[in-house]
Amino acid sequence: MSKATDPERPPAMEVENSDLEPTKTVQIDATEQKLNITKRIHTLGSVRHRHEHTGQIILIPTPSKDPNDPLNWSKRKKYYSAFIICLAMMICNFLAAGPTIAIVETAMEFFPNSKLNPNNLGPAINKTAYFFTTTALMQGTGNLIWMPLVNKYGRRPIYIISYTIYLACAIWASVTTGYGSFLASRILMGFGSGAAETMAPLSIADIFFLHERGLVMAMYTCALVSGVSGGIIISGLITINHPWRVIYDVAIALIALTLILAFFTFPETVYIRPIEIDADHEPTLSEKCDGPTALLSESSTSSIPPKKSYLQSLKLFSGTYTEETFWRLVIRPFALILLPPVLWCSLVQSVTIGFIVAVTSNVASAYATAYNMKPYETGLCFIAAIIGALVGIFCGGYLGDRTADFFTKRNGGIREPEMRLPAMMFSLISTPLSLILYGVGIQNKLHWICPTVGLALLNFSIVQGTNVALVYTIDSYRPIAGEVTLTTMAFKSAFGFLLSFYTNPWIEQSGYVNAYGAMAGISAAVLIFWVPLYIWGKRVRHATWHWRVTSYVHWDEDREVGE
Repeated sequence: MSKATDPERPPAMEVENSDLEPTKTVQIDATEQKLNITKRIHTLGSVRHRHEHTGQIILIPTPSKDPNDPLNWSKRKKYYSAFIICLAMMICNFLAAGPTIAIVETAMEFFPNSKLNPNNLGPAINKTAYFFTTTALMQGTGNLIWMPLVNKYGRRPIYIISYTIYLACAIWASVTTGYGSFLASRILMGFGSGAAETMAPLSIADIFFLHERGLVMAMYTCALVSGVSGGIIISGLITINHPWRVIYDVAIALIALTLILAFFTFPETVYIRPIEIDADHEPTLSEKCDGPTALLSESSTSSIPPKKSYLQSLKLFSGTYTEETFWRLVIRPFALILLPPVLWCSLVQSVTIGFIVAVTSNVASAYATAYNMKPYETGLCFIAAIIGALVGIFCGGYLGDRTADFFTKRNGGIREPEMRLPAMMFSLISTPLSLILYGVGIQNKLHWICPTVGLALLNFSIVQGTNVALVYTIDSYRPIAGEVTLTTMAFKSAFGFLLSFYTNPWIEQSGYVNAYGAMAGISAAVLIFWVPLYIWGKRVRHATWHWRVTSYVHWDEDREVGE
């Protein structure tokens, strides 16, 4: 299809950006000395992140001059928003795993015969476990519905609607007494609470620049596992003097508080900004500013909208953000698993978060058998898990960012997503070690600190390893970060759901040492793939992008975000 040209204007020149991707083309109008992107740029994560001559950080994405652009929010507002995101992440996992600490008491209430005949307790516990495994499954797979809505209509309405469903289901579960009704409430609870888990990385990418993203993403991952660990700790303490249903009463108050804060203080984070570049196909640095910044073209200053009022920011729906069809948004996550970086990230999530599901599915009985611990005492052991997660923020976030920046400088300022991957060395060591310590400690009844250190290291690995892998994948396919996150989360949830059925029979047949030793080997085999991805990842990304079978994952131009 040809474009009509103005005969009074000189012809446009096409300039190829050899530093990044050979197929990127910009159009330069020789009369107005003004740049226009004729075709949106598929960088697949390859961007100039430091100035070629000064070495200063270039802000990616380039912020607009609109005061409503989340990239222009103050540091205080950005990190408060990150706090709300992390709080929502913690609370959505509070009821997912916390009540498992009282699984025996729960089974006895729904199956009274198990009190009279101890032989019936095992089958009763297995049926009660469906309350928690189905919730975990729906937290991941329910996003197959939520994520297209998030991409189409924004983050804020889905946060509010999903958390309202979560609150309603928590109230339902707290009052119902029938097994079927309680199971239904837990299934819908997983559907409502899971949206926050997948939306969080999108909101973080909306608000923070590329060089800030790793640390905040590590905080999100820490909140994810701390919600599980904190839920187990608090639930265990509640059961000392109260029945297990009080766990749900406490959760209702926490969910309602989070919903109120989100409604009144968390605005929409999606922003469609014009992507403008200079003649070298990169933002230019302002010499008047001390910190990293980027100059915007003067052509954008004439139409700067006014800053929204507080009441305007509370608007639930603010329009649509893509012209892609709903059906395309639904199908894309299934095709994404064919891309090697996405598949690897999904496997990393599975062998870290999935294996913590295996641990928590029988942790109460394991500690009771090996150390004669009461539920609340077992719950207190998860304090070590929170400590491990907090250390993981530093190693997965701060050191991950520093690692990527180190290799960026060595590469002349060009950032590739793979430059973050060497930080995976921490998890490559800690993940198999944690599973071995837990299995050996429980089976051989070593001091209780041995499996507890295993819990700490496994939670460290979840924060550190999954954060590096997920940020790497999001950096590679930033315009479809939502679908990428959904694919990895759904794969992880399905893996954890299946593993929860086979963990106890596996342990009974093989013993803790063999079962967790096999898990350690599997995790090491998956994590070691960071090495070939670091070496050949860029070639793999660009080669697989042009596969016919993966063509359906290609996004429309209105999904581009400038990185």
